[in-house]
Amino acid sequence: QVQLVESGGGLVQPGGSLRLSCVAPRFILDYYAVGWVRQAPGKEREGVSCISYNNESVEYADGVKGRFTISRDNAKNTVYLKMNSLQPEDTGTYYCAAPKSSWCQSNYDYWGQGTQVTVSS
Repeated sequence: QVQLVESGGGLVQPGGSLRLSCVAPRFILDYYAVGWVRQAPGKEREGVSCISYNNESVEYADGVKGRFTISRDNAKNTVYLKMNSLQPEDTGTYYCAAPKSSWCQSNYDYWGQGTQVTVSS
């Protein structure tokens, strides 16, 4: 079974920062895009960001542009999501996911278990 493992979530005040990490199997980092998807309570899952297999293509949801940065370190089998200027509307469960494609897509085939991010004063 393919496992993606997220970490780095937590409780942070508005305006604060967090860095999420996703450890993925080597074949995913070598061949597939990796994205972050979040789900707020009572809402549908929302794509937050995605990075292609070779780092040439990066995508962000409009609401996080300029605040979030996605990156990957293939040597560490890890994808990161640095989140700055966090707001209460960023609260939710953040999932690491990968499509069976080298390029970012809206549908994902592999998922992690999620990490909770709560932005509150």
